Parts: sequence; C-alpha cells; structure tokens
Amino acid sequence: MSLSLYLSEIKEVAVFERNITHNLGKMAREAGIYEVLWRPEEIGIDKASDMIPFLEKGVEALKSDPERFKEFNPENGWGRYEGLLGFARDTLAACKEYPDARVSANR
Repeated sequence: MSLSLYLSEIKEVAVFERNITHNLGKMAREAGIYEVLWRPEEIGIDKASDMIPFLEKGVEALKSDPERFKEFNPENGWGRYEGLLGFARDTLAACKEYPDARVSANR
C-alpha cells in the first residue's frame, strides 16, 4: 500500500483573444455592440454566454446593411467594416464554444 498526495492549481487560461482598433467604436455603437465588446463589465456581462444574444443581433445588423455601416469607416484608414464584422463573428463563435468563459476587456 502507498499514499499518493497531489497539490494542484487551476490556472486561468485564455481560450479566445482578439484585438480591434478603437476607431471602430462608433460603428460598433451603431450596431448595438459597443458596450458588449468594449465595456462588458459596465452592463453586467460576466460570462461569454451573456454576450451571445447581443452579438447575434449585432452581427445580423452589420450583415443586413453593409453600406450604412461602411459610412463609419474611419477616415484615417485604421479599421474597416469588414474588420468589425469579422471580429464580432469570431467573438460570437468563441462565446458559443466557451459559454462559461469569464469575460474581460482591456482598453
């Protein structure tokens, strides 16, 4: 007979990480996803699953009227409609894959 003793830690590991320019903030606001992406803690979002309904609506809004949203493309060329749409789609997919993941945003 023997004894095996283990000490283990559960360490937080990022399962999804993306970066996008603040220049797309106005476009994100118009699509209804600014607070969800830039300021989740201010609207009570703790887990990825909390983001899903907002992102679904935002992605649909962006896809439904590209020309309207392209008007918000920054004049300086840093950021574009396609970038925000891809960012929102990727984030939505990650939220569905990891619904219990903790959300944090670093501005």
